[in-house]
Amino acid sequence: MHIDLTGKTALVTASTAGIGFAIATGLARAGAHTVLNGRSEASVERAVAQLRAEVPGASVAGVAADLATAEGAARVRGAVPSVDILVNNAGIYAMQPFFDIEDAEWERFFQTNVMSGVRLARHYMSGMLERDWGRVVFISSESALNIPADMIHYGMTKTAQLAIARGLAKVATGTRVTVNSVLPGPTLSDGVQALLKDDAERSGKTVEEAAAEFVRAHRSSSILQRAATVEEVANLVVYTCSPQASATTGAALRVDGGVVDSIV
Repeated sequence: MHIDLTGKTALVTASTAGIGFAIATGLARAGAHTVLNGRSEASVERAVAQLRAEVPGASVAGVAADLATAEGAARVRGAVPSVDILVNNAGIYAMQPFFDIEDAEWERFFQTNVMSGVRLARHYMSGMLERDWGRVVFISSESALNIPADMIHYGMTKTAQLAIARGLAKVATGTRVTVNSVLPGPTLSDGVQALLKDDAERSGKTVEEAAAEFVRAHRSSSILQRAATVEEVANLVVYTCSPQASATTGAALRVDGGVVDSIV
């Protein structure tokens, strides 16, 4: 299968590292003009330079904005008025006991993980519908279905993304605009590697081995029995953004290694 996104413009939020950068790289390799986003000018400039080095000849741009705010979303819309592909990857997570989560923290998670995607979809999807082609992807999580007791506020936002994506897919009924969610499981992103690095060094294991131990201990239903790579997650996202995925919409697509114990 050859995915060709030549002539398409893609915006990937929170894409200066980790899963977001891997998605942006995959879209750029497929020929899309790819716009990176991060919260600081420095991180965006570094990521743009890195992507151009990894994909010679790629058409890449960047915009710095904090998408947890309406002002940040407006800045992105001003810099990038129209896109064909929107990947809502911006998100935060934290392990925290339910009784310690204050109202402000619930609001911070909701604004970052949910409203960032809502604001951008509200703007960009209208243009997609006018042109009768587009792809919107929300990067959710297996935690949307498997709510973690120590990250209830995070799980709530990931479930909300599924509801929004399904509803937006219905808004696009009968068009060539698709809206889907992608649900990664444990993934060896930059953040996860940083969390596991000290434990891995103390035990004399590689980060990959430490990640596999974490999966077996905390996501024992995993069939893969290891953490996915960011590239493995990105592969599914790039396909979902492709012309070949034209009959896939309103779906919650799992790349969770089989963590969610369901056959559908």
